[in-house]
Amino acid sequence: MAKTKWLSDLTHSELGFKIRHLMISNVTGAIRDFHIEVETPGEDFSNAQIRLTAKMDSISTNNEQRDEHLRNADFFEVEKYPELEFVSTGIIRRDEESFDLRGDLTLKGVTRPVQLKVEHNGTTKDPWGNERAGFSVTGKIERSQWGISFNSVLETGGIALGEDVKIQSELELVKQAAGVPA
Repeated sequence: MAKTKWLSDLTHSELGFKIRHLMISNVTGAIRDFHIEVETPGEDFSNAQIRLTAKMDSISTNNEQRDEHLRNADFFEVEKYPELEFVSTGIIRRDEESFDLRGDLTLKGVTRPVQLKVEHNGTTKDPWGNERAGFSVTGKIERSQWGISFNSVLETGGIALGEDVKIQSELELVKQAAGVPA
């Protein structure tokens, strides 16, 4: 069976996250510069091999001062660790559109397993004849597991930042022209 290659369309994709701030609200952000390669046997995403790389200096929360802080040693140390990487290790189909995606997330030189929920939103042809597939990806990681523990205690006894980072991403993949023999 021929393998099918799919690549991310960055103009229609977002690698987003949110984290609790002051224990009362959430700050959202995204990593703007990333690349996803997916290889499937035929067109079956339940057996896909997925690799994502993201440039950590492209992190954006719509606040340049906060973004610069996120890039320094208190958080991501982007000069020392310029990329985040995710490599899939397994997919479990929950139903026709839903999957549990397992993989290894490498961040700040630390690799740990994660599990994400994936909703396949459909596959269609665009007006130019390209086949596209859309996905919503959600999950949660504990930032301290990757050595990101910066925080401050509030006067009221709470903390400035939550431990959990929620992943909320929308991804559009474009099928590449030629299949590769298996």
